[in-house]
Amino acid sequence: MALDFLAGCAGGVAGVIVGHPFDTVKVLGLYKGLGSPLMGLTFINALVFGVQGNTLRALGQDSPLNQFLAGAAAGAIQCVICCPMELAKTRLQLQAAGPARAYKGSLDCLVQIYRHEGLRGINRGMVSTLLRETPSFGVYFLTYDVLTRAMGCEPGDRLLVPKLLLAGGTSGITSWLSTYPMDVVKSRLQADGLQGTPRYRGIVDCMRQSYQAEGWQVFTRGLASTLLRAFPVNAATFATVTVVLTYIRGEEDQVDSEAAPGASTTPAGPALAQPSSL
Repeated sequence: MALDFLAGCAGGVAGVIVGHPFDTVKVLGLYKGLGSPLMGLTFINALVFGVQGNTLRALGQDSPLNQFLAGAAAGAIQCVICCPMELAKTRLQLQAAGPARAYKGSLDCLVQIYRHEGLRGINRGMVSTLLRETPSFGVYFLTYDVLTRAMGCEPGDRLLVPKLLLAGGTSGITSWLSTYPMDVVKSRLQADGLQGTPRYRGIVDCMRQSYQAEGWQVFTRGLASTLLRAFPVNAATFATVTVVLTYIRGEEDQVDSEAAPGASTTPAGPALAQPSSL
């Protein structure tokens, strides 16, 4: 439904506003390359929440397995946008500063990649991105649904917003923890060959060489700063989506109630609209 996309868009905006300062910690290039995620994050969130909500409705039953499957489907589909967007960000961060820069911005970067490498170049790292995003988003939505139900998140609860923030932030952390090593591999594959001869023949070879050269710690490098950013960003995203959906649903129900013949004149209280179960 269009409401899922609208709420996801609002959540994306909230996530960008909250997460923007944290990128100065995670990325050594400071704000270099941020144009790409800022352009796409709002649309990606709209796509993710829209696909997840519609997939769950298509599955017909709100169960833990279906929560995971709907989230996984959303994660897989958004890779079409996420993978090129992160590729552009990686190349912008790695290019030398100064007037001799190869790319003027995210769009120019993707255009040049397409001209020289075609669609295969644009989709470099797609398999590793799918292996990261598909299970990650399954865990993401499943965790949020379980936590909000366990904490009894209902309209009228004076602690509703803090509970939603806690559930959303925790969902972001568990999502990253579930697939972070694959994110390391994906980033290395997308950066491979940009500043010299390509080193890796694929995902398995990248994992093998990385482990042999740097040990198992290589697969957790940058994890602390990623989790530091993940909690507030996903707390803001999920809480915003839930509140927006709850408000819109309440307005629609009130209009339907007023339009229905013989409807009660006493308005019913709005039910909490779970983004995963509408």
